[in-house]
Amino acid sequence: MDAGGRTALLFPGQGSQSVGMGRDLAHAYPEARALFDRADEILGFPLSRLCFEGPEAQLRETRNTQPAIFVHSLAALASLGFEPGTDFHAAAGHSLGEYSAYVAAGSLAYDDALRLVRRRGELMYQAGIDRPGTMAAILGMEPERIRGLLEGVTGIVVPANENGPGQVVISGEVAAVQEGMERCKSAGAKRVIPLEVSGAFHSPLMEGAARGLREALAQVRISPARVPVYANASAAPVVEPEEIRASLAAQLLSPVKWETGIRAMLSAGCGRFVEIGPGRVLCGLMRSIDRSATALAAGGAEEIANLKIGGGGS
Repeated sequence: MDAGGRTALLFPGQGSQSVGMGRDLAHAYPEARALFDRADEILGFPLSRLCFEGPEAQLRETRNTQPAIFVHSLAALASLGFEPGTDFHAAAGHSLGEYSAYVAAGSLAYDDALRLVRRRGELMYQAGIDRPGTMAAILGMEPERIRGLLEGVTGIVVPANENGPGQVVISGEVAAVQEGMERCKSAGAKRVIPLEVSGAFHSPLMEGAARGLREALAQVRISPARVPVYANASAAPVVEPEEIRASLAAQLLSPVKWETGIRAMLSAGCGRFVEIGPGRVLCGLMRSIDRSATALAAGGAEEIANLKIGGGGS
């Protein structure tokens, strides 16, 4: 396909965090520093220091990780100065990253989205305590095959992230996930990897968190998106405020249909994808989905400087 087509922004989710994240951005770009400072003010604790200096154990806590990645992503976007409809034509975010995408598209105000993300992290953290669960990555097996293998498992276990060809994450009760892992391994999965998480995200075990999140979403002003955002739960473009509210409410209990969403963006003419935020996870998934598309990372000051002057990507 034509890699010089429309540009889409991609925003990472939980797992892309690391100590030191955003520090070079805050030093190099005043607009990035301002967003970190604003986050400290809104949240009432020094999130910026946690991002820049750690400790890692505290940064890994879901209630801290989510706002940390969100703020880094929006700081990177502000440093780039990209405008919806001019510099990019669509957006998507992986789980937590969907909130970043709606801010980029002009649907959510930064302050409101930051409060929502912090609340979401708190609710998911608590849900993991109230209904303990876990997740595991299944490599080298397609989603339909995995669904069939999980059907007979005792307890709750579901596909949670459909990330790319042969890259699926399952989520649910600990014993059920372990049984699902064994079934997939026996049926020929290339690798089965338990994940270090604080709960069974994107599964029915998040119902308590989803209830709390629906209440929080009901209080927030949402504007029409200036560019389509491809929602996790449906993999379809959403623009209207009530569609956005419903998509975010559904997201905690639904699988992240990442590969399907990316393919829909490719079909809509997107040939250049820019990952905005920490890490390069989504660039890696992009290469597994369609190697002919251009995938660029824009999370650090050097990457952003290169992108601004038309530098290369991966």
